[in-house]
Amino acid sequence: MAQMTMIQAITDAMRTELKNDENVLVFGEDVGQNGGVFRATEGLQKEFGEDRVFDTPLAESGIIGMSVGLSTQGFRPVPEIQFFGFVFEAMDAINGQAARMRYRTGDTKNAPITIRSPFGGGVHTPELHADSLEGLIAQQPGVRVVIPSTPYDAKGLLISSIRNNDPVVYLEHMKLYRSFREEVPEEEYTVDLDKANVKREGSDITLIAYGAMVHSALKAAEELENDGISAEVIDLRTVSPVDYETILESVKKTNRVVMVQEAQRQAGIGGQVMSEIQERAILHLEAPVLRVAAPDTVYPFTAAEEVWLPNHQDIIEKAKEAINF
Repeated sequence: MAQMTMIQAITDAMRTELKNDENVLVFGEDVGQNGGVFRATEGLQKEFGEDRVFDTPLAESGIIGMSVGLSTQGFRPVPEIQFFGFVFEAMDAINGQAARMRYRTGDTKNAPITIRSPFGGGVHTPELHADSLEGLIAQQPGVRVVIPSTPYDAKGLLISSIRNNDPVVYLEHMKLYRSFREEVPEEEYTVDLDKANVKREGSDITLIAYGAMVHSALKAAEELENDGISAEVIDLRTVSPVDYETILESVKKTNRVVMVQEAQRQAGIGGQVMSEIQERAILHLEAPVLRVAAPDTVYPFTAAEEVWLPNHQDIIEKAKEAINF
């Protein structure tokens, strides 16, 4: 197996599917010869040609609108929105068109579109680049929202997303692109969609997270262990639909939960997860389900970014609050 960063694993997944299926198309702003702003598509145009990997105008509405049309004609588009903060221009195509395709056509047409896009804080990007907007899409039935936290998951989840017959919004946290490497098979493999992953077993409290916050939760769990607290860490991986079966199994064991997200308290998907836990498993809880999230303000300018973003110390504080309730 090769040691890969997340960005390398993502590139490898697209290369795999471009080889496997001639109907897979990769396109977006600067993804061709330039290889994308983060070089996620580097070398793909040279390998597969300008008809399979190509640049588009700077128009998210056009990129995703074209994807919807292509998907009805037998293609599997893999468009890129250069930063997810620009998704507002494409919301009608995603939520108003792609999400409804199967129902609208009586299951005679699908929308096998995988929309890739970077997001997330901690890398000092300009305004509108780092926003966590996954909650906007997660509220729309008919669209999957996938957020990997490791290179291994990134490749397997992206291959699964491209092969899926329904639309997927596949979000890549920028801070994870090149922050570490891990072993990733060079051959093709898949990771199941809609299935959470128990990253660390524990018995006293469950920490639920996704994206970069998974690593903060794991760091918090290590420090909590020094204080005699055994924390289980769940990586959601797919945040819509959520794997509640795995969550509830953990809750019934630990009886305490902290939901962790980078998005603002009123955003993300944390509130929905907390509501479902308390509706489905309230008799197993020994404390309220607590939450770690960013403040309910617009994303700050970079000078205040590190103060604004949640971190592992915030998780430790909330976990102890739940334990001592």
